[in-house]
Amino acid sequence: MGTGAGERATGRRDGELMNLDQVEKIAEAVLYEGYMLYPYRASAVKNQQRWNFGVLCPRSYSEAQNGSDAWMMQTECLLRTIASTRLGVKIRFLQIVDRSIGKLTRPVRELTHEWEPEFEIVDKLNAGGQTYSSWQEAVEREVIVSPLHPADFLSRKSVLFEFSASRELEPIRDASALNEDGVIVGVVIRKWKEIAGSVEIGVKDCGEGLIKVTVRIRNLTLSESAHCWNRGDALMYSLVSVHTILVAEDGQFVSLLDPQQELQTLAGECSNVGTWPVLVGDAGDRSTVLSSPIILYDYPQIAPESPGSLFDGTEIDEILSLRILTMTDEEKREMRQSDEWARQILERTENMPPEQFMKLHGALRGLQPVDTHGNPEAR
Repeated sequence: MGTGAGERATGRRDGELMNLDQVEKIAEAVLYEGYMLYPYRASAVKNQQRWNFGVLCPRSYSEAQNGSDAWMMQTECLLRTIASTRLGVKIRFLQIVDRSIGKLTRPVRELTHEWEPEFEIVDKLNAGGQTYSSWQEAVEREVIVSPLHPADFLSRKSVLFEFSASRELEPIRDASALNEDGVIVGVVIRKWKEIAGSVEIGVKDCGEGLIKVTVRIRNLTLSESAHCWNRGDALMYSLVSVHTILVAEDGQFVSLLDPQQELQTLAGECSNVGTWPVLVGDAGDRSTVLSSPIILYDYPQIAPESPGSLFDGTEIDEILSLRILTMTDEEKREMRQSDEWARQILERTENMPPEQFMKLHGALRGLQPVDTHGNPEAR
């Protein structure tokens, strides 16, 4: 990622309040940062425990660990307002899905909602030329708070959210010479736990049309046995890779990294817990803030040479792409079968044309003139 220089502030018009197309790529990169690491295989030791960024565990578990794992995240930032200002807030996170493999005691033709075949849980199952293995996946979650009007700024707004526990079966077929569609010999079982939380938004009037916005996200998932959990168990009830997007219509956020001189004291008083808010969008646009567990500069950008996200916490496109190509056929087979995201990374890398690889080698950006003493000239 790179950064852009600020220009003039712009506003977001009605109908665009929660239109986040401009920042979607940045937000997705943050959402999946650390989702999996090279060599992108389920058997790799460093992929046995993933999603280390922005984890909010249940409060009961956090307190049992004396707060070493957070259950609350707080964003504070400054916003210049006028009478027509509206504020939208969107929370995004991942929820971990447990994926296990069941081998049917007797093959069947179809699965139905009314009847479930007998099966035993196995570590791996070979069928149809593929190997299916137990692992973890993730499902995207989001909570959108209705836009706040100036009258709403006078009181706190609290939104409760809940995602129910669920379980899904996906058939595993094994084709034969007599049945090219294949009979069902196994199932992929996906399960996720019930999770619950809250988003609380508070506003403090700082005078002269300036307000301090506070957004607190809490994991309120209840469990009486949290003190018995290990961290792997707790993650199944956690909000993972949590980040907040704030969008203002007819309002301008203040950069906390480079505030105007008269606002430096107020900016320094903003308390951000487990997250760092930065301006995002086109350079100079002050209508959108991304607050994430990953430290970024204002106006972060995805490098145009990057063919797609590699999700690795220390992502360097050229090195990772070349390393993927040096993997053995067996390693690539496991990578392809570990996860849908891993499969896409492998296929994208293997199909990358030579000219695209050359673009990954490096690029110069952000050059500016220097004076006779070698110092950057003021702009």
